[in-house]
Amino acid sequence: MNVLISGAWVYANGSLHIGHIASLISGDVIARYYRQKGDNVCYVSGSDCYGTPISIKAKKEKRAPLEIAEYYHNEFVKCFNELGFTYDYYGKTTSDEHKEFVLDFHKRLYESDSVIEKKIDQAYCNRCKEFLPDRFVEGICPECGEVARGDQCDSCGRVLEPENLVNGTCAICGEKISYKKSEHLYLKLSDYEVRLKNLVDESKYWRKNAVDFTNRYINEGLRDRALTRDIDWGIDVPKEGYADKKIYIWAENVLGYLSSCKAVTDDKAFEEYWKNSDAIHYYVHGKDNIPFHTIILPSLLLANEENYHLPDRIISSEYLTLEHKKISTSRNYAVWIKDLIDNYDPDTIRYFLIANGPEKRDTDFSFRELINRHNKELLGTYGNLINRTFVFVDKYYDRKVPCGNLDNDIEKNLDQLFVSVGEKIESGNLKAGLEEIFDFLRRANKYFDTKKPWETRITNRSDCDDTIYNCIQIIANVSVLLKPYIPFSSEKVIKWLGISDKWEIEWIKSGKIIENIYRLFERIDKKVIDEELQKLNIN
Repeated sequence: MNVLISGAWVYANGSLHIGHIASLISGDVIARYYRQKGDNVCYVSGSDCYGTPISIKAKKEKRAPLEIAEYYHNEFVKCFNELGFTYDYYGKTTSDEHKEFVLDFHKRLYESDSVIEKKIDQAYCNRCKEFLPDRFVEGICPECGEVARGDQCDSCGRVLEPENLVNGTCAICGEKISYKKSEHLYLKLSDYEVRLKNLVDESKYWRKNAVDFTNRYINEGLRDRALTRDIDWGIDVPKEGYADKKIYIWAENVLGYLSSCKAVTDDKAFEEYWKNSDAIHYYVHGKDNIPFHTIILPSLLLANEENYHLPDRIISSEYLTLEHKKISTSRNYAVWIKDLIDNYDPDTIRYFLIANGPEKRDTDFSFRELINRHNKELLGTYGNLINRTFVFVDKYYDRKVPCGNLDNDIEKNLDQLFVSVGEKIESGNLKAGLEEIFDFLRRANKYFDTKKPWETRITNRSDCDDTIYNCIQIIANVSVLLKPYIPFSSEKVIKWLGISDKWEIEWIKSGKIIENIYRLFERIDKKVIDEELQKLNIN
């Protein structure tokens, strides 16, 4: 089976924070799982380098936009690698591969009857003497009354135009905006309203927020959307008469999923991923990006008329707060990933952002909870079962797996786990899958306690052999089940036991020697909590 997994492209105008990773980590779990199953996986993402936030930052810092974008792109790559993200291709919108694909796509797109020319009143700043991209306009959202940009309100999620804002001002200098005439290409989204409605109605694997948001946009009536803009920083418009304009970012960044897939596959494989109705496509992002994946991208694909595969599974997360407050990059109130990976095990970060992630509702990142869950669950549950079992094997069995009889209930439970956890990952219920594995680990620790091998070693040796034998089987298979979630520790256990990471049960033979055993996790001192809170200026 061909599985495309697309992680949202991050604006390359600032460092990654925990909110970014909380919304993207699901993609890596899903990709790892399908690879373990033996399916063909293309997992792609990249850095969004043409966004107006980059232009704003460049103007403020008096640097070139490309310099800003390259700096953060390289930082992103390092962070994703440190966290174990297994992208088959992590690109950038400034790459030749992306630009070439976008230009070819748009040339064909402009042949569509749904692409029209319009002369419009566009936001203009008289002080800056330039047209303003939507994100350069700030004002009050007419829907919820919160501060918003000219393209979208982050508070209520409404897609906006600059003229919708109340008291619109220039984000660069603060001047009240005016409007000047400018001619642009537009995509008539309304032409695809019925097909988009059918897409959401037939969806089986879209999260509820994606279904609700998309239906709301459609019910409000889809308006024409500009394909071009009067900006200097972007991809050229491949049409005569538009030499002074660029392709609007929303009409090219989502095409990165196609350009990245094409960059990492040959023509035949690309066709299999993008023209095969049996392929499965996942789109992983935060809820503020829902309309771009459920309305904009499908509309572009439909208008291009090349029979591209439409989105199947929308994995759209809710928001993550920090110590019960909204993350604010402008106020430097955030936990930056580049700092977090310097101080914590990558599996600790991954585990917490999945187990406590904003999968179906807003959740909060708390250092107290992060450290407590590391100590109680990763160390106290998973690490404890491994440590107590392997120490016993080292001390009393000369590092050899004892001869034992497999417990019927344990065999049945492991069988069920591979099926159940797999189904949960495929449907995007990653947190539930992780919880199911740890529920089983807690029962396994209770099994060890109840069987008391430290006593039966003397009173009933065969029962002791059975206990340790079964615990080793549990550890082996749980390490495979956990590999999509916490790959670094799982790979260590898999290597110790010399087993495959295929998504299937594997039994460890008696007499096998277990090599190079050491502790998987170390306890984190709770004094770290206060130290982290002080960094955030929280007492």
